[in-house]
Amino acid sequence: MSENVPGVTDMATALRRCLLAIALALGAGIGATGFAQQEIACPGSVPAGTVCQVGIDANGAHWLIAIPKNWNKVLVMHARGGPELQAVGVKRSVNDLTRWSVWVREGYAYAASQYRRGGYGALSAAEDTESLRQLFVAKFGKPRRTIMHGQSWGGLVGAKVIELYATGEGGARNYDAALLTSGVLAGATRAYNFRFDLRTVYQFYCRNHPRPDELQYPAWQGLPPGSTLTAAELRARVDECTGVGLTADKRSPEQQGRLSAILNVVRIQERSLHGNMSWATFFFADLAQQRTGGRNAFSNIGVQYTGSPDDAALNAGVARYSSDPQAVAWLANDSDFTGKVTIPTLTLHAIGDPTVFVENQSVYREIRTRAGTQNLLVQTFTDETEHSFLATPQYPALMQALLDWVDHGKRPSARDIAAQCEGFRATYGETCRFQVDYFPPAFDTRVYPRKP
Repeated sequence: MSENVPGVTDMATALRRCLLAIALALGAGIGATGFAQQEIACPGSVPAGTVCQVGIDANGAHWLIAIPKNWNKVLVMHARGGPELQAVGVKRSVNDLTRWSVWVREGYAYAASQYRRGGYGALSAAEDTESLRQLFVAKFGKPRRTIMHGQSWGGLVGAKVIELYATGEGGARNYDAALLTSGVLAGATRAYNFRFDLRTVYQFYCRNHPRPDELQYPAWQGLPPGSTLTAAELRARVDECTGVGLTADKRSPEQQGRLSAILNVVRIQERSLHGNMSWATFFFADLAQQRTGGRNAFSNIGVQYTGSPDDAALNAGVARYSSDPQAVAWLANDSDFTGKVTIPTLTLHAIGDPTVFVENQSVYREIRTRAGTQNLLVQTFTDETEHSFLATPQYPALMQALLDWVDHGKRPSARDIAAQCEGFRATYGETCRFQVDYFPPAFDTRVYPRKP
């Protein structure tokens, strides 16, 4: 669940990844830590004098480390969004650093793993993130502070990291605090239900995914094994049915009717339909075929859909599926939370986020409250309508508030953080958008609840 829409896994990517690993090993050697590594030119978005290194760890995960000339001895461990269904490497690492250059510009060191494989898996991504932290310490020494930053699906990964790895042997602190931005914080067993609803509701109205003359398969499967459907072909089917790729005046009345019904029932924005359908296709295929042994992790039994021109017909005709307990257990173990967190945690979420609903934050608050760790959580919200990157001054303000909390024991309020943000406006030339009195609605007001 991220800014990057998935496509069909390219098998050649795995070969390129292998060849790059060999090239790194031959060109730079394998260091004492057992990691292939080399220095590269930093992207132009980071300050002059920054040192950037890339490498591949023992599990095959690409990583990038950037240390500014004026390093303040604070390390930001970044968990990227996704999941990417293709294996990714140096190019994505450089793109991520470019997007998150604010950390290096503010004097923080930055380290990010691209994870060991394409496809789903929060536990393995968390392990790869922790592995990179250990590499950083071995190479550069233990930082004064280490902050976990997770963005989008990386927010889910980051939340797993701080539950599993915040404290090391003998009670030593590996991570001092966490910043989770635009995060999938409802946990996977709840956060992806709306995309399952989208697949079933879409098929009720459109009947072209699959088409009547194609192999029929359950929606939770994403695609049948061996499918060659491409992202472009899926997009064409969605456009054919709904006209969403056209301006409103170019759509037929039938297309507009189907589009309005789907959006109203599933409660998503028009601009997010293509992306969510892609996730509900290729991500679901990866999850079912590669992670859960062909079992279904989702259910819509008992869900009563509303908002259509004829709710009775929709609920009578939409396909219904029961989840498999083993698949649900796998997904919960991999991607749900206990709330047992021992370090200060800040979150940031745009109220109008079209990709990861802001209501995810209400679930995370409930999880932390049940675990008795709500006093270590402060949530902040902005009036923005984006997902991938929000107004730049907000990030250094959040980080400064987080460090003040760690260093001085001062738990900030949303109002405190909004005030701190004003001090960064001149540097970045953007407006602070915090809504300090906002409280997110319950998750079940946005995503249809399921039976326990």
